[in-house]
Amino acid sequence: MQNKLKIINDPVHGFIKIPHEILFDVIEHPYFQRLRRISQTGLLNLIFPGATHTRFHHAIGAMHLMFTALETLKQKGVEISVEEEKGAMLAILMHDIGHGPFSHALESMLMDDWHHENLSLLLMNRLNDHFDGQLSVAIEMFQGKYHRKFFNQLISSQLDVDRLDYLNRDSFFTGVSEGNINTQRIISMMNVCNEELVIDAKGVYSIENFLTARMFMYWQVYYHKTSALAEFILVKILERAKYLVSQGVDLPATDNLKYFLNRSKSSATEEDIQRFTELDDNDIIQAMKLWQNADDFILSYWCKCVVKRNLPKTIISSKPFDEDFIKEKIKITNEYFGIDNAEELVNEIERELRPYNTEKQPIFLLQKNGKIIKLNESEDQLLSGLIMNKTTRYILAFPRI
Repeated sequence: MQNKLKIINDPVHGFIKIPHEILFDVIEHPYFQRLRRISQTGLLNLIFPGATHTRFHHAIGAMHLMFTALETLKQKGVEISVEEEKGAMLAILMHDIGHGPFSHALESMLMDDWHHENLSLLLMNRLNDHFDGQLSVAIEMFQGKYHRKFFNQLISSQLDVDRLDYLNRDSFFTGVSEGNINTQRIISMMNVCNEELVIDAKGVYSIENFLTARMFMYWQVYYHKTSALAEFILVKILERAKYLVSQGVDLPATDNLKYFLNRSKSSATEEDIQRFTELDDNDIIQAMKLWQNADDFILSYWCKCVVKRNLPKTIISSKPFDEDFIKEKIKITNEYFGIDNAEELVNEIERELRPYNTEKQPIFLLQKNGKIIKLNESEDQLLSGLIMNKTTRYILAFPRI
């Protein structure tokens, strides 16, 4: 008999227990092991060299935080069955199982607007068949359909264990300390009222700290102008490759990537899913290395940008760029490279963020008198008012000449 109740040493949370055998079985499955080869933060390591961690790390960490959250709630008198505990831990463990190579940047390119959550659900159903229905509760929770709402909220809301893990993890690996939140403090403040997830009112500042940390991480890390550009370039590379293949150009690539480059829009087939689960970051990296030497100037240019880390120049602004200014950049680029399609190389990228949405799944505080109020209605809140507004930034990228 194999011992499946392992302990994993994680650099962010320390020792992580695997308390149920089914969790170990899912982790061992090839669908899950693929996440070791999918970066958590795309090409962020071009900007923050330490950001080489994977979706595998993150999923295990989120599972651990779910376990900690459920233990906290049990101590506060919330009834949670073993089946529910397993379900919640499985749901968060598998929440990213459908992520494609380089995470968000490429999902629409490879799978025609298939969101990773649809793919995750599809793969969860596959695994459920494989494990004789042991994942049914997890799937219900993942879809937000479980009858006890707080389970759904722990998996996906404005204060879920997914966010608690990735903020701390990305902060740790990028070295950006502004994202470092006190997850243990936040989890210790969690409570349940009328089957809804709430936060004990005295935890208001920890929650505000979490929301501001998330805002800083977005602007300083995920939406950093070079991060936004690197993600944009990845999409451009695959768009261009797909276009060239449709024109009859034979581009070298692994079999699985070739399959998706040639695939036309349609709903997913058995072969699509099989090939998707064999695709990871390595297929894309290898393709970019080969395509640096492509005959097509645009594809070759973009691939060299990434592989040699010779990225285009960027300017950031709080309002859209003037059209004449963009046209001038296109003209200069055309002349410099002796091409006539420089509009492919000069791009305006837009990023917007509202750190806290007061309408969509608001965070509730449980007051001492048993009443529940929204975070932004609390008299103690200091910052929530400032982080409810949407901020938009525009980034103009053009070749270094």
